[in-house]
Amino acid sequence: MRTQVAIIGAGPAGLLLSQLLHLAGIESIVLEDRSRQHVEGRIRAGILEPSTVELLREAGANARLDREGLVHHGIEIAVEGERHRIPLSELTGGRCVTAYGQTKVVQDLIAVRLASGGDIRFETPVSRLADIASDRPKLIFQENGRERELSSDFIAGCDGSHGIARSAIPEAVRRIRERLYPFAWLGILVEAKPIGAELVYARHSRGFALFSLRSRSLARNYIQCPPEEDLARWPDERIFEEMRLRLEDPEGQLVRSGRVLDKSLTPMRSFVVEPMQHGRLYLAGDAAHIVTPTGAKGLNLAVADVRLLSQALIEFYRSGATALLESYSTRALARVWKAQRFSWWMTSMLHKFPDEDSFETRLHRAELDYLLSS
Repeated sequence: MRTQVAIIGAGPAGLLLSQLLHLAGIESIVLEDRSRQHVEGRIRAGILEPSTVELLREAGANARLDREGLVHHGIEIAVEGERHRIPLSELTGGRCVTAYGQTKVVQDLIAVRLASGGDIRFETPVSRLADIASDRPKLIFQENGRERELSSDFIAGCDGSHGIARSAIPEAVRRIRERLYPFAWLGILVEAKPIGAELVYARHSRGFALFSLRSRSLARNYIQCPPEEDLARWPDERIFEEMRLRLEDPEGQLVRSGRVLDKSLTPMRSFVVEPMQHGRLYLAGDAAHIVTPTGAKGLNLAVADVRLLSQALIEFYRSGATALLESYSTRALARVWKAQRFSWWMTSMLHKFPDEDSFETRLHRAELDYLLSS
């Protein structure tokens, strides 16, 4: 088999890249090791930056987003019960963020891709990459119980933090920078019509909490907990009670009880792979970097990678120029590290660290006071 661009992973990065290349007349095949049902059902991020929304519109994957996306013109930060609103649109010349779950983004991209004749192969795990330093790199994958080979001009590794693509970059070249945090997020997806219209971040003596929306009938709530926490210790009502304590919402005006559709534990970690390219292999999204979810940068960073990579590939196929391809990693990492800094700052400022003393607590409060008065 042969294609122009072989894409590993049918997450937001791989699917969006495939669609953008299709619109430019460039062939691609997407290989995904999980089933379509699994991919379309994964619960992930839910806040889209303006540039992400713009690129989804360019890709033609915006019909449901425009109907159902919840535009947020600001966010709130609660500090020991006092809530302060940051008017994002007012401060940024009208730009805003949109609450729209990554689950729907993936569903939309799959629908658009298949409607335009896209080749997405689910349940086809890639076992290895070969010849990535040549001009004919190859993927060896399993399909219907037999081994097959896909050759291409380029390979895009969009297969997440546990995928195979990253390991194909030689150890002598590959560098990984990593930070592990001493806490996690316990999250629930709740079927309940929320009253609040915007996100509420809370720093509390009991730990961090976040109230967020996924739709007009779904809320996504998080509380800080130990990384080894046992979910069995957290029945639904205990989570609702803890959320109300940390948000100082005893009457449940903001945090409403409802049917819990998903409950999960998210470790708080950050890592970056450098470089994000080697030979004809290019990494994008979680295959190259993970940020803590505090700053809602993960999905948006993946889309930013895809914007750069698609532009570079389109330029190559139109003119043979390689400048954008050669500089892809440098340009992508410049944004990645700014996002890492922002996410680290938000995480450090809003969470209670296990070994935090009274001096550090007051420093975090001073940082919040500075932010809220800036």
